[in-house]
Amino acid sequence: MLSHNEQKLIRSLVHNKYRQRHQLFVAEGHKVIETISTRYKPVKVFATEETADRIVAPSVSPTIVTPRELQQVSNLQHPQGMLALFPLPATIYTPFPPQLTLALDAIQDPGNLGTIIRIADWFGIQHIVCSQDTADAYAPKAIQATMGSIAHVDIQYTDLPQWLDSLPDDFPAFATTLDGDNLYEAQLPANAVIVMGNEGNGVSQEVQQRLSKKLYIPSYNNQEKGAESLNVAMATAIICAEWRRRG
Repeated sequence: MLSHNEQKLIRSLVHNKYRQRHQLFVAEGHKVIETISTRYKPVKVFATEETADRIVAPSVSPTIVTPRELQQVSNLQHPQGMLALFPLPATIYTPFPPQLTLALDAIQDPGNLGTIIRIADWFGIQHIVCSQDTADAYAPKAIQATMGSIAHVDIQYTDLPQWLDSLPDDFPAFATTLDGDNLYEAQLPANAVIVMGNEGNGVSQEVQQRLSKKLYIPSYNNQEKGAESLNVAMATAIICAEWRRRG
């Protein structure tokens, strides 16, 4: 069963300050937990009797809880029978060689962030560099949206304009803007930074000043009442797919 202190701890981890204080994050569902466990060893696993036989980490014995107990601490509308606490990895920036990389400029929605992490994993992008005001990649909503891909992609937070200034000449930075060049006609180097901007305001002016080139995803809807814009995660998927198609 779940103790009162365990319930209080799990509920508190929805907030970044408590994730930092306890150095823990929450993941739910067998598949997500199993994938994350390939990189991070769970500190604690809670499971119902129906899911307890699914071994996630051989060295960690699950604590058996009732579906009602799990419902009380779950961040999901429909709990999936298993919840785990993982150690929070360091999120500070560490250098890496030039390669296709995503940079996120003030992405606010944890769901968008988690989906972008999953997209990066799918397209073999190992590093995502985030501005300090980007949502926390280890928030429960972000973790669930990654579907475990948080285990395959390094997430780093830093001063984004300063980081862009430090890039070598052979590591150009691109971003999508309304005044950019057609994505499908532009030259796309193998090693580059793709900057994705805030859901409402796009890429900040401070970051735009540091770009090598601006790109635009053209709309093929000629109707006046067509979609005005793309969700940032959808746009990321389109750009990554085109980049990898060329490569």
